[in-house]
Amino acid sequence: MTVHRPELHFAPESGILEAPAGAILDGNTWHLFFQYRMDPTSPSRWGHTFSEDSPFDWLECDDPLAPESEETGLRGGSVAAVGGDVNLYFTSVKEGSTSIQIARYDLFDDVCEISDDPTALDTRITRRGESVSDQSEYQRFRSPCVVADWVDPEHRGEGHDGWLMLTVAGDARAPQLVVFRSDDAENWTLAGPLEFKGDPGHELQTGQVVVSPRIMRLRDEVDERIYDVLMVTIEKHGVEHSGYVVGRLNGTTFNVAAPFQRLDFGHDFTRPRITNYTPGSIDDAKIYDEGMLFGLLNGTGRLDDATTHRSWAEGNWANAISLPRVVTLQGGTIFQTPPRGLPEAINNASRASSWTGLLEVPEGSNVTLSLNDASGNPAATIRHRGSTLELDRSASIDSETAIAPLADGDSDSLTVIVDGSTVEVFADGGQVAMASRVYFEGGCSSITASTDGDADIIRDWYINHN
Repeated sequence: MTVHRPELHFAPESGILEAPAGAILDGNTWHLFFQYRMDPTSPSRWGHTFSEDSPFDWLECDDPLAPESEETGLRGGSVAAVGGDVNLYFTSVKEGSTSIQIARYDLFDDVCEISDDPTALDTRITRRGESVSDQSEYQRFRSPCVVADWVDPEHRGEGHDGWLMLTVAGDARAPQLVVFRSDDAENWTLAGPLEFKGDPGHELQTGQVVVSPRIMRLRDEVDERIYDVLMVTIEKHGVEHSGYVVGRLNGTTFNVAAPFQRLDFGHDFTRPRITNYTPGSIDDAKIYDEGMLFGLLNGTGRLDDATTHRSWAEGNWANAISLPRVVTLQGGTIFQTPPRGLPEAINNASRASSWTGLLEVPEGSNVTLSLNDASGNPAATIRHRGSTLELDRSASIDSETAIAPLADGDSDSLTVIVDGSTVEVFADGGQVAMASRVYFEGGCSSITASTDGDADIIRDWYINHN
C-alpha cells in the first residue's frame, strides 16, 4: 500500500474520484456516495461507501449507478431520506444534453455487499426515471441539491412541508442557479431562477461561473435565528474555489444577511456536499445547531489531470474526500472543526498524525510547523503570522503558497491533520480552514514546531506513530 493513500479520509481503491455526490447519516452509519471513473477513459459513474459508528473506517459497496443506453456519463447530485425511502438524485449526461434523474434505494438498512465483479451494480437500487428535464426557458439541468422545504420560510419554527431543489441550468460558461419545488420529492415544478436581494459579494455577481449549489440550514449562535447557508463553487481560469453566503430563501429570492466568504483557503478543497439524515438520526431539537459537510481534495478543479498525480502513477487511484467537517454558524460566519472521535481514530491509525496548539502570536512574530518526510526534510510548512496563515507545499508540489486571513487578536488555536497525502488545517477556532494535498517521500515522519519573535506556544498536543 502506498504511503500516499490516506487511512481516515475516503479514497477509492482504484480509479479517479471526481466529486462527492451526496452523504447521508442513518443512525450511526455514514453513507457517502461519490462520482468517479474506473479509469481515465471510462465514463463517470456513482460509487458508494459506508462507515459504521465513526466516519473514518470506510468500506466500499457495489456501485449504485452507471451509465445506461445513450448516457455518456453520470454526475453528482444529492441523497435525501424521503419518509422511509432514500432517493438518489443524479445528473444524466447524454450527447448534447443533461437532465436530473431519480433512483430509489430499497432496503437501505441492509448490510452492503461487494461483488467480485467491479462493474456490478447494487441490485437494491431502482431507477425511477427523469425528474427534471428541459423547460421552455431553461435547459441542461444538472448538479441538484434536495432538502426539505418549509411550511412558512418566515416562521421556520413551524417545521417542514414539501421539498426544495437547487440546481444549475444553461451553458457551462454562463450557468444559472434555478429553484424547483415538489410535494413528494419525485415530481418537480419549476419555481424560477434564484435571485439575490442584497449584496451577495463579487463572486456571485452576474458573469461569474457559479456551480454545484448546496444549501444547509443552521441556527446562528448569536441571534438564534435559522438561516440558509448557500454553498457554491466558483470556476475561474480553470481553477475552482468554494464559498458561501448566508441569508434566508423565500420563494426564489435569497435575502442576503452576510455576503460571500471563502469556505476553504487551501490549494485543493472544492465542491462541498452537505450531509442529510434519515428520520431519528438527529434529535429534531438540535438538527440546526450544526451540520456536516464533505469536500473534494483533487487539485485545481474540473480541469485537473488526475493522471499526473503521484498516487495515480504509483497506485492507480487519484483524489480523496475531506474528513467530514462539523459546521456551525456564529454571527453570519461559518466555523468548521474536525469531527468528533478524530483524536482516537488518529491514535488507532498507523500513519495518520495531528498537532494542536494554543498560541499567542503578536503581529511581527510567527509560529512555524514543519511537516517532514521520512528523511526529516520539510515537505510542507505552515506558518501562523498572527494576521495570516500560510501553507507552503512547494517542496513537494510546484504551487504558490496558500494564504488565509485570520481574525484580530493575538491568541489562537491551530490544528493540523496529516493523513497520507492529505493535510487539513483549522485555525481561529475553526473560522479558517485550509486543505491541500502533499506528497511526503516515504510518508510524514514528524510535525515539528518553532517560534519567532514574541510568539509563544502555550500548550500543544501531538499524535504521531513514527
